[in-house]
Amino acid sequence: MELVEGPAEVAPGAGSPAQLTDGGTRVGSVETFEEFYRREFPRLLVLARALAGDQWAEDVAQDSMVVTYGHWTRIALMDSPVGYLRRICANKAASRTRRASAERRALRRVVAGRGVAVEPMSADHERFWAEVRRLPRRQAEAAALFYALDLPIPVVAETLGCAEGTVKAHLARARTQLSKRFAVPEED
Repeated sequence: MELVEGPAEVAPGAGSPAQLTDGGTRVGSVETFEEFYRREFPRLLVLARALAGDQWAEDVAQDSMVVTYGHWTRIALMDSPVGYLRRICANKAASRTRRASAERRALRRVVAGRGVAVEPMSADHERFWAEVRRLPRRQAEAAALFYALDLPIPVVAETLGCAEGTVKAHLARARTQLSKRFAVPEED
């Protein structure tokens, strides 16, 4: 798409592609997301298969398109919307691959640990984990990963698919709730 120099605005057309204008003069058509999707999705799926494998390709490609759709008014005006889409796809494929790798490592640890006898929990531990299970789901997941498996915050964040700050917030809220339930004064 070729743009003339100067400030360009997007003027939406009812039912038709948005038009670029420069002082009210039509410069060129901005492709609708639907047209972009129909043209690019098959190629994006090929890229996703190459980067994430057949099992996750469709999810990675669709997730990439969803992100693109959410920012389409801005992405459509970029020099290379398809390049931006491909970068999103590459990032999502890398995340999916890292997550799958972490899941495989965790599964290997579980399988390897089957031959090891696990001591039963004491009544105090059982009560504690029962209270953890009563927390909101994300707080309980963060607490279990952090305290039961002794995973570092970055690994918990990757496992839960959220930011490290979000994990810290979940853990802080969990500690607050648990300290109230056990009537233990919170530390600063």
